[in-house]
Amino acid sequence: MLPAQSSDKGLYMGLVAERAAAQHGDRLIILDHDLALFPEAGREITYTQLAEYIDDTAARLYAAGVRQSQHVAIHKSNGFDINIVSSAVARLGAVPVQLSPALNAESVLELLRRLGAPFLVTDTAKLEGPFAGAPLGEITNEVIVVAGSHPGAISLADLAGSPRQEPVVLHADLPALMTHTSGTTGLPKLVVHSARTLHGRYRPQAKLFDMIREHETVALHVSYVHSRMPLALAVLLPRGHKMVVMNDADPQKAAELWAETRPGFIESHPNSFMEWEELADHPLKPLASVKYFSTTFDAIHPSTMHKLLHASERSSPLFYQIYGQSETGPLVGRGFTRKTALGADGRCQGYAFPGDTKFKLVSRNGKEVTRDNPGYIDVQAAGRALGYFGERERYDTQVHGGWWRGMDLGYRTEEGCLHLLDREVDSIPGIHSTLEIEDVVLGRLDELTELVVVPGPLGEAVPVLSTRDDRPLDRHRWKDATTRWPQLAEPVQMKITELPRTATMKVQRIELAARLRALAIGQSS
Repeated sequence: MLPAQSSDKGLYMGLVAERAAAQHGDRLIILDHDLALFPEAGREITYTQLAEYIDDTAARLYAAGVRQSQHVAIHKSNGFDINIVSSAVARLGAVPVQLSPALNAESVLELLRRLGAPFLVTDTAKLEGPFAGAPLGEITNEVIVVAGSHPGAISLADLAGSPRQEPVVLHADLPALMTHTSGTTGLPKLVVHSARTLHGRYRPQAKLFDMIREHETVALHVSYVHSRMPLALAVLLPRGHKMVVMNDADPQKAAELWAETRPGFIESHPNSFMEWEELADHPLKPLASVKYFSTTFDAIHPSTMHKLLHASERSSPLFYQIYGQSETGPLVGRGFTRKTALGADGRCQGYAFPGDTKFKLVSRNGKEVTRDNPGYIDVQAAGRALGYFGERERYDTQVHGGWWRGMDLGYRTEEGCLHLLDREVDSIPGIHSTLEIEDVVLGRLDELTELVVVPGPLGEAVPVLSTRDDRPLDRHRWKDATTRWPQLAEPVQMKITELPRTATMKVQRIELAARLRALAIGQSS
């Protein structure tokens, strides 16, 4: 395989929409929500309008004082205008720092301090809610609200009509965007991307879309603050795809939206696809038009892929799974069909992208890396981030001779497929792979909507699960489905809304384990 080569180009977020509008100006973006920043936009905007909104927002931010290379943290209620603001910041040559709306106030305040008095773009809901009384004036340059007004804050609404600014194109190796890690292990790390590393992430994703000959409508339910979203726009806008951008994963709302828009391509998080399994039998047949499903955030369960593929009425639909990390972008990928999905090993993440990524397995104990003796997954990627902002030493500890070690554990099959077993921090003594257990049991018990295996108060493997409509778990069916793993503790049932999650809907396993410990302490006192 060719070595992973850095990109010879840069991806400039602030110019993507403008360039796409020149060729596909009347193409539509359909929203399932209103934009707080531009409430007059409604639920449909053209590419030309998107480019205009970005240019207009950049002018307002410049009037608010934002200048080249400054940090602009974006932390507001969920919505596509997060990406409009981020693109506008990038258009000024400043650095957008995308912070999840789901982050708690304490984490956001700590990240703002780490950034060193950045601008903060937010909204009144955040300022009057979780940040009420917070010392934002002491740790930010300025606080800017996207709409309305708030004492001590600049309102973008008041800056309408500000003079437009010429776009600033920075050197391809300078910081161009910051996102953050999932936060499953504590305070998120700020991941620094450049235009060159963003283009390195773009390349394998663009190659995937180059294989799609049909001009499909693409539905996106993706975290706006993840690096995937600006890259999705960079892939889709120049190709002129009609897009459906979604805030709400509620199955009934998704069914109604897709029945109207008939997407041929859906991309989302694995947990959202799990929620949408029930749409396979929906009377509106919302998945009938879908030719391609795609997820780039985490491993997805084979049973989920099987159900969704069989809900499509297109010939030979494909479910494409990509495994990657916040620091590297996409690393390996694999496609599944109706025939292969259910029987697939859910731990097989796929194969590297020639020229863009490569991986190797490194032993933890000096013995050969095998299924029963998994090793560290070390990778090279054209899209590997520049570092962690303010934590250079922490980043460097994961670099080994030019390879990045993300602390995931796995092995390589004879066919070259990368099998992911667990993150090292999530591994439980006596359990070969918590993810493998979850794959198998979810495939056997249709009534489950979520299952995660985490260490309990005594280090035991505790299954935490949710069921459809919160129905009581059938203990006999559970026992039959888990007979292979007698070391599992008694299951703990929770409502799916009670599970702690990241911006990309991953269950925060360490936080969940901490809650189980706290519950055990409370019961024993």
